[in-house]
Amino acid sequence: MTETATTDTKNGPAQDTYDVIVLGAGPVGQVLTERARAAGLSVAVVERELVGGECSYWGCVPSKALLRPVLAVSDAQRVDGAREAVTGQVAPGGVFGRRDRYVTDWDDSGQADWVTSGQGAVLVRGHGRLDGPRRVSVATPDDRIVRLSARHAVVLATGSSPALPDLPGIAEARPWTNRQGTDSSTVPGRLAVVGGGPVGVEMATAWNGLGSTVTLVVRESGLLPRMEPFVGELVGQGFKESGVEVRLGVTVTELSRPGGTGPVRLVLDDGSEFEADEVLLATGRKPNTGDLGLHTVGLTAGSWPDVDDSCRVRGVAGGWLYAVGDLNHRALLTHQGKYQSRIAGAAIAAQAAGRSLDDAPWGAHAATADTAAVPQAVFTDPEVGAVGLSAAQAQRAGHRVRAVDVDLGQQVVGALLYADGYQGRARMVVDLDTETLLGATFVGPGVAELLHSATIAVAGQVPIGRLWHAVPCFPTISEVWLRLLEAYRG
Repeated sequence: MTETATTDTKNGPAQDTYDVIVLGAGPVGQVLTERARAAGLSVAVVERELVGGECSYWGCVPSKALLRPVLAVSDAQRVDGAREAVTGQVAPGGVFGRRDRYVTDWDDSGQADWVTSGQGAVLVRGHGRLDGPRRVSVATPDDRIVRLSARHAVVLATGSSPALPDLPGIAEARPWTNRQGTDSSTVPGRLAVVGGGPVGVEMATAWNGLGSTVTLVVRESGLLPRMEPFVGELVGQGFKESGVEVRLGVTVTELSRPGGTGPVRLVLDDGSEFEADEVLLATGRKPNTGDLGLHTVGLTAGSWPDVDDSCRVRGVAGGWLYAVGDLNHRALLTHQGKYQSRIAGAAIAAQAAGRSLDDAPWGAHAATADTAAVPQAVFTDPEVGAVGLSAAQAQRAGHRVRAVDVDLGQQVVGALLYADGYQGRARMVVDLDTETLLGATFVGPGVAELLHSATIAVAGQVPIGRLWHAVPCFPTISEVWLRLLEAYRG
């Protein structure tokens, strides 16, 4: 490789020193770049794959593009007069074409232009690695080494990758991950999905709607186990009604696909086995830090960097290294990573200007919502929206709480107008000492759009007495808020 520190702006950096260097040009890295540029700081952004990252091309965007047609048809089939208009199945070709449009056919030129022309940052394509304090080396596609240095901060925003289990036969089985699950344009006749978390249940929903016969294998006793127990129960009921077979409390012990072709055989720990045309593993994530040069600054390769509430990496002298997004393991969600970038970007700007940090809880430089108000929407059928703590999590944290439940189909007229025979449930978790919300969970068709109002209530620590004055519009599903408050007041 040829080593260089200075290249032209068309092919790489026109200088070797920047105020901020960002490793990773996904949504999280892009937000950090935007915040640093807004503060007048010079920024170099390094990306080894597509500008836009996992979320744009193999995660949030393509998965929701696949799911929306499936859920739209399901919603129509729940309304008398509309269901008669649904005369066929979802058309996979049309769905895949829609997905391809939203991922811009995996062409990142538009997002790359936003980074450079839109934000005035320098984009360096290649594999970036830490090379000591405030230094980064980039191995470019044309076999050069570009060396960069940062005046104020290096930000790690390289995300995560699928964590695959060490199973006999896994190599020849050639399992799908979220990548093949979102970029494939062929519908397998039989699809086995392993994992009952958000990725697993969403992929089961999408491919079942596209025409696959889906079997969902889950080692836990319920689906979406980190949420309220009724969430998994209602999602499981939806799977049963739509034809997805769910096997709970079992673990895959072996995969077999002789010669790497033909069907995949899955062996489970209860002694049973079955075949599928493809198997999708949604069994967790690992940090993209195995080849990031962490050892050059005294950190362990392959680890999740430990950060403070400003997202500065602990254990690195000088406070110049930050880690945002999936990489820091605080909340593996794109929107939460972007929030962290807003916090970290503000902290970097303050430090560069010589200002002290406001890192007290809910301060300008503290990502407090990572622990108190993380929102998550899961686009299954029915949908799920949750923010903050579940009742069990709140109790384990030492809060004195009361959980209040409402049956949306029985108590909310707007829900019944939205879908005939509406089935859904809502819960709010109230801190009895402060009479504020610690968490809220909704399950049912269309509930994802309720989530931000709950997030505002939790993050804003809005007292129950003030929420009483927030009047929901009749007849909408949001009237569930009034029913929850009435149930709490008695």
